[in-house]
Amino acid sequence: MSCRLAERSVPHVVLERGEVANSWRTERWESLRLLTPNWQSRLPGVSYHGDDPDGYMSMPDVVDFITTYASTIAAPVHTHTKVIRVGAHDRGYVVETDRGTWTCDSVVIASGGANVANLPAAAADVPSSIAQVTAMTYRSPDDLDDRAVLVVGASATGVQLADEIRRSGRSVTIAIGEHVRMPRTYRGHDVFWWMDRVGILDETHDEVDDLVRARHLPSPQLIGTPERRSIDLNALTDRGAEIVGRLTRIIDGVAQFSGSLANVAMLADLKMNRLLQTFDNWAEVTGLSDIGPPERFDATRVPGSARLVVDLAADDIGTIVWATGYRPDYSWLDVPVLDPKGRIRHVGGVTDSPGLYVTGLSVLRRRRSSFINGAEQDSLELSEHLHRYLGVRSIA
Repeated sequence: MSCRLAERSVPHVVLERGEVANSWRTERWESLRLLTPNWQSRLPGVSYHGDDPDGYMSMPDVVDFITTYASTIAAPVHTHTKVIRVGAHDRGYVVETDRGTWTCDSVVIASGGANVANLPAAAADVPSSIAQVTAMTYRSPDDLDDRAVLVVGASATGVQLADEIRRSGRSVTIAIGEHVRMPRTYRGHDVFWWMDRVGILDETHDEVDDLVRARHLPSPQLIGTPERRSIDLNALTDRGAEIVGRLTRIIDGVAQFSGSLANVAMLADLKMNRLLQTFDNWAEVTGLSDIGPPERFDATRVPGSARLVVDLAADDIGTIVWATGYRPDYSWLDVPVLDPKGRIRHVGGVTDSPGLYVTGLSVLRRRRSSFINGAEQDSLELSEHLHRYLGVRSIA
């Protein structure tokens, strides 16, 4: 957004609570890589020019990518400046920080929607003898004790952490709720190559059938590795992990799980196969020659008698890893634009408070908004709207 505003000669500043790329520096685990391939890492005026377009950026790579970009465009960033409050001021806004107060005509909220780990109520009932970590505080298996681990959540984060912890030699049980199963590659190409070519990622927010659901879908079960391997529940069970249903509650040290495991796994398989059929239909129409034959993958293998209860002490569970998603923190936003769940009401990033915008959220303007390269088009369109608003406001 800073780049787009500079292109339009709109004076602005960027306020950052830590260093540039702070979340990538401080709130990610050590082995994490992007889910999207390098060739998709694009920002306004910058695209990937390395020698590994089909690879996946590590966290140090991402930090370098963003900090280099900020330097390249000479973004007016004020680091170590924590925003305490944003409120209305005359016809604009007042932004109070721990390093002074700003007044401005317009504000773009780019703090993301993953500020706080979203813990279920059951977290409060975990015995004190068991350590609890979230995806924001977990760094590596070396930080865990040698006892067994319960991973709660089976989206991208959950399956990646369960896989890594199991590879470290620890016993792992993973609790499964709704999830999105995808192969890493299909017919010789990355799954994001297919979604990009078919046009799925360019579906706009007003074209999505159920926008609320689309914005809160779990991240797909994918992992970025040099060998471009797939990761799903079958891969985890092959490695020796135990899968159980969705965690419902913990009572007196006993974890209870839903009996819907078979149903949610079947639904994920069904949706994956529908997606693959969409790819096949598109490939047939376009007549591509540089792809392999259609593929189908084994159905998710669900234990015939998946456990419904686990005695945490008897199973020697030493750590629970909460991979249960995130929620935004807008406690500093003193403008009436939040819905009852504490999320910003907006239409494609434009709120109903004139001059207040939000960017960097899932399916903000199109499905691609959920990934780094989505900022390229989103920032263009939002900056156009903001520029028009400033023009009208100056006339008024």
